[in-house]
Amino acid sequence: MEITPHCVVALTWTLKDTLGEELDRLEEPVEFLVGGRDLLAKIEDALQGHEPGDLLDLHLEPEDAFGDYDETRVFLEPRSVFPKELEEGMTYEGMPAGATSPDAPQNLLYTVTEIYPEHVVLDGNHPLAGIALRLHVKVEAVREATEEETGRGTLGAGFFRIGD
Repeated sequence: MEITPHCVVALTWTLKDTLGEELDRLEEPVEFLVGGRDLLAKIEDALQGHEPGDLLDLHLEPEDAFGDYDETRVFLEPRSVFPKELEEGMTYEGMPAGATSPDAPQNLLYTVTEIYPEHVVLDGNHPLAGIALRLHVKVEAVREATEEETGRGTLGAGFFRIGD
């Protein structure tokens, strides 16, 4: 079966930055809904018409991937509003209770990027924002999407998930 605008595709991949540093490797196939919110548009477009066993090498500029890095999505918050056990890399959906940045969007996933004695840096950018990507993809399987899958708009695979 060929990949069409509304189907389910199982993929494996190697994701690298433009310097060749490996950022992610998916060795076991993961299913994504084509025509939903699971994949970036540039990836969906490139997959059209391909079949199981096909290999694709894609180059994604930031605007085709996770966007440019936006410094206005970085906030300093008092250390006191966070739990004692806090580590860099932890994430918060929206700002934590007691945050002091009233203009911070609540619909972002914030990552703790730095911890200081008096404050914590929260970054609402996607971790791959501002980075051009090279994606080596293998199509492992293709099947028709069920009505339920199409209705949900996602299979829940979060890596390339486009906001709700």
